[in-house]
Amino acid sequence: MTRFVIVGTDTNVGKTVFSAALAGALGAYYWKPVQSGLEGEADTMTLARLSGLAAERLLPEAYRLTTPASPHLAARLDGVTIDVDRLAPPDLAPLVVETAGGVMTPLTEEVSTIDVLARWRLPVILCARTTLGTINHSLLSLEALRRHGIPIYGLVFIGEENEDTQRVIVKMSGARALGRLPFVSPLTAENLAATFAAHFRRADFDEASSQ
Repeated sequence: MTRFVIVGTDTNVGKTVFSAALAGALGAYYWKPVQSGLEGEADTMTLARLSGLAAERLLPEAYRLTTPASPHLAARLDGVTIDVDRLAPPDLAPLVVETAGGVMTPLTEEVSTIDVLARWRLPVILCARTTLGTINHSLLSLEALRRHGIPIYGLVFIGEENEDTQRVIVKMSGARALGRLPFVSPLTAENLAATFAAHFRRADFDEASSQ
């Protein structure tokens, strides 16, 4: 089955926009297990606006936390205890799951995102910005995923072209680059779909169903 987990090297890297592009291209279900921060547009609302998916393809979050902070802190402030057993991906395909934050983001004070990814064993796509600091963040994230035995499907770069940085990350990590999503302006569903089609090969993502 074609199922992916989208993880960022850090916060605000652009993984929600990429998730919208990928989910829209695949006609996938989308699930954000933990949403931290409800003021403004939550990520599932962003998907509704940018992906072109039908409402029934946008699955409800397991936890909706008020504060825009790490889930462990947002849950504490909301008086909520996150039960990681509730964070089991639905048995649906195609499926795009978007995590909160990076691979080591704490969900509780005992469990990080990477612990849940190790349970799931779903292929991970790591989103990395192309600006300064990306090499360090990307290589550390990929190393952590490998140490936990989590399958890495590939890398997606987000932002303006930075050929040397992108090349070095791929060379040093051995992970494959799936493509680069440039900034889209204006950011609409139509423009995002066209940009994704111009910069990625749909067949690269269909391969997951045969692995």
